[in-house]
Amino acid sequence: MPASLTQLLDIEYPVIAAPMFLISNTKMTIAALDSGISGAFPALNYRTDADLRAAIETIKSASKKSFGVNLIVNKSNLKYKKQLDTLVDVRVPYIITSLGNPLEVIERCKPLGIKVFCDVVDLKYAKKVEALGADALIAVNNRAGGHCGPTSPKELITILKENCGLPIISAGGIARGHDLAQVIEWGAAGASIGTIFIACEEADISLEYKQAMVDYGEKDIVLTTKLSGSHLTVINTPYVQKLGTKAGWFEGMLLRNKQLKKYAKMFIAFRGMKAVEDAALKATYKTVWCAGPAIEYVTAIRPMKDIVGTLIGEWKTAKTKSLSTPNLTV
Repeated sequence: MPASLTQLLDIEYPVIAAPMFLISNTKMTIAALDSGISGAFPALNYRTDADLRAAIETIKSASKKSFGVNLIVNKSNLKYKKQLDTLVDVRVPYIITSLGNPLEVIERCKPLGIKVFCDVVDLKYAKKVEALGADALIAVNNRAGGHCGPTSPKELITILKENCGLPIISAGGIARGHDLAQVIEWGAAGASIGTIFIACEEADISLEYKQAMVDYGEKDIVLTTKLSGSHLTVINTPYVQKLGTKAGWFEGMLLRNKQLKKYAKMFIAFRGMKAVEDAALKATYKTVWCAGPAIEYVTAIRPMKDIVGTLIGEWKTAKTKSLSTPNLTV
């Protein structure tokens, strides 16, 4: 049987505070570790190699527990090679790969004991990364915030469990302890959870973004292809409504062209992520805020430890009760 997430990372509870672009930072990661779960952050949240190294050193100085770094492994990340060199050099406990082939990451990390978890949205890619030697699968479902997959949580966990031998870490739609208990009952080793932590006190994002997490609900979450060329979940603010959620005819034409698709995606992603960055870090009427359906259960701006404490308390209670009525979309 695949190891549970608690065994895999030697943590108290089977949860990773997910790496979120522009949001996750050292304070959030340390607070997660102090609360008995793991935490991760994107390498791209740090502009320079010196900043990335300093962030990792800060976390290592504060805790001996396992934390991770998310690494974009395709050509859109111009810093990929340097970031991988750094993560290998400082022996980060684990790396979460996204949006590309993780072969080089796995080959360089395996001999050093650095674990590699790979984002997957379907069985085909899961089988590929398993064959390459990944340590676990981050099963990104259709309830995930940010970039999401096409498949429901239960369906994705089930198909991966039946066809792969790696631990499955469910990503998407988990807001309460019942949700965590449910995905584990379906076969997950644990969960990667992001949206409910966006409005934590430790996040260095604008107060407007945090308050939006409280004010909006699940019905306000929409999918857009206009910001990255792939499906991205955002809050349906008046500005998003004005902007529209589908790529324009010119962008669509470029994305359908085999020769230009790669470069078109890079351009759309660069432009879109700049809009997301501006909205996340300062007050602006151009409000493009990423979040997932779990926003429904964000009711206040709270310390990280309190959010984790509530989640784990609910999970412990849920484990002792019947799970016959699923809370997640199946």
